[in-house]
Amino acid sequence: MNELSANKKRIQSASDTIADKREKYLKRNWYYNRDLKRFFRFNIPARASVLEIGCGTGQLLNSLNPSRGVGIDISSGMIARAKAQFSHLEFHQMDAENITLNEPFDYIIISDTLGYLEDIQSAFKELRKVVTPETRVIINYHNFFWLPILSLAERLHLKMPQPRLNWLNREDISGLLKIEGYDIVKTGRRFLCPKYIPLLSWFINKYVAFLPIFNQLCFTGYIIARCENDAPQDNDNFSVTVVIPARNEKGNIDDAVKRIPNMGKHTEIIFVEGNSTDDTLDEIKRVCEAYKDIRDLSYYIQPGKGKGDAVRKGFANAKGDILMILDADLTVPPEDLPKFYNALATGKGEYINGTRLVYPMEKEAMRGLNMLGNKFFSIMFTWLLGQRMKDTLCGTKVLTKKNYEKLIANRSYFGDFDPFGDFDLIFGAAKLNLKTVEVPIRYRARQYGDTNISRFKHGLILLRMVFYAMNKIKFIG
Repeated sequence: MNELSANKKRIQSASDTIADKREKYLKRNWYYNRDLKRFFRFNIPARASVLEIGCGTGQLLNSLNPSRGVGIDISSGMIARAKAQFSHLEFHQMDAENITLNEPFDYIIISDTLGYLEDIQSAFKELRKVVTPETRVIINYHNFFWLPILSLAERLHLKMPQPRLNWLNREDISGLLKIEGYDIVKTGRRFLCPKYIPLLSWFINKYVAFLPIFNQLCFTGYIIARCENDAPQDNDNFSVTVVIPARNEKGNIDDAVKRIPNMGKHTEIIFVEGNSTDDTLDEIKRVCEAYKDIRDLSYYIQPGKGKGDAVRKGFANAKGDILMILDADLTVPPEDLPKFYNALATGKGEYINGTRLVYPMEKEAMRGLNMLGNKFFSIMFTWLLGQRMKDTLCGTKVLTKKNYEKLIANRSYFGDFDPFGDFDLIFGAAKLNLKTVEVPIRYRARQYGDTNISRFKHGLILLRMVFYAMNKIKFIG
């Protein structure tokens, strides 16, 4: 390492001194450390490549079961202990402000470490050596409100003593990340009771900690960020597949093909027919034959029921790099699809969701009760996901095939619980910490047929899914 400053030498010396006692302190604070491991395991799938900045003796990194796990720490004592305990992982004595690694990782974790860095902005700049636009940087930090309690705990030898060089809040950290070219994906606060009290601590941390006011007092905060990836508008870097679930939509099939623009380097259109009672299937066959020389068209008959089943069938057969859903009722104008392409292809987002609640709608496009339901779910999902979600029920959703395949691999966490398909994608994207971007569209009134949605029956299903996901996403542990 380069010559260290006086502050860094002080941190290094203190860490070396305490290295042999670190396991004792970890066991003493087992409840907090168990929760910390759960939080990172929720956000990092097993067998990912992980770099931990300020790895200490390596327990957290080891708990993540990485395919490649690398830890760096300024303390030679900590690194020696880590190497002795976890020989299957790789550890280096290294200054976070002078990273000498030169390989990308899927995840970078910085847990309870920022307070011991002399120049956090320089550390974020150094991370650019080991990140790609797909890398997620996950930062865990302590709430300044707890400073007096933590200082007392150190004096009572209840917490590992170590000198801090700074104490930044969420806005400070986010600001430094943005300066160095990072995009904030998600932020939040959690864990209100860091000491184990039978039943009570479980209830407080699982439920009370997420209530207004109480959430501001939580012990830890977190930030999940990614490296910005800008590309030019209207590029042809990607091919596109537009999947159109169609049930009783005979009158819209021909218009859909005519109105869908060509996007990227190639545009494929897949119809998935959903056991219609009109002549939708025959119309799809006619249209595919009529336009076969000028459009890449195909169709499938879904094996089950519901839009979710149809979307999965279409995505499973898609050849495009980017996957899009377009409802066959054409209430979302097909002409707006290039906006979704650009949002993803230029790196502005990774999960692109349409929103109908920005521009004025055509008369009868959405009934008042539906509007109230949409606004309710918007509030719930924004809170639930930690990202703004104005319109959860818009049918047009876009993501890359690569990320969809990752979503499939993680689908077992939520299970096959969504007949609509919207929430399978929303929750899956949230679990992967994909950057969500909403594209406003002008919602049109249906020109043919009737809606396939039962407002009250399906509304109750949606509500049950929200409470189910609440326990799976928000209330970890």
